[in-house]
Amino acid sequence: MPKNRLEAFADGVFAIAATLLVLNVAVTAGRPLGGELLAIWPSYLAYAVSFVTIGIMWVNHHAVMHQLAHVDRTFLMLTVLFLMLIAFVPFPTRLLALYIRTGDAEAAALTYGITLTLTATLYNALWWYAAAGRRLLRHDADPAVVRGIGRSYIIGPVIYLGATLVALVSPLASAGLYLAIATFYVLESSIFGRRP
Repeated sequence: MPKNRLEAFADGVFAIAATLLVLNVAVTAGRPLGGELLAIWPSYLAYAVSFVTIGIMWVNHHAVMHQLAHVDRTFLMLTVLFLMLIAFVPFPTRLLALYIRTGDAEAAALTYGITLTLTATLYNALWWYAAAGRRLLRHDADPAVVRGIGRSYIIGPVIYLGATLVALVSPLASAGLYLAIATFYVLESSIFGRRP
């Protein structure tokens, strides 16, 4: 299969997942609108963090695809699992927005963190499968860029798992760490992801 078909499919999944996030921002009819708009601040924050997180994953997916000459069936199946998790992100985002100020905050923060940890793990599986022995890489793929991608992806599952485990002690701190991770990746991509 040409890799451009996979890219088009992936772009569609990323776009739909990012769009679905806005459905998590809702007010309750019958209540004064001004107060409702202020009271749902966790929904705004969860939307922003998840939208940026999905956006970062989309940018990274394009970086991976740029390094590939072709794809094979195993890579396609790994991508299907990865995209399944991307499409799932709106659900734990909604849980986090709805329950972060309740007694169920721990379960919501754990669900969000487990989803992102699994997503980062599958990102690594995609990359390392493609890069192992230069299996799917372009013949002219720069070895320094290939090593750099590997180094930057390897920490993802670890930091998401760490933020997830913090939810067992403080769900609010865990949610703050998800925001910090998204901010880190935006800055890392902006500063270190530039091409000469």
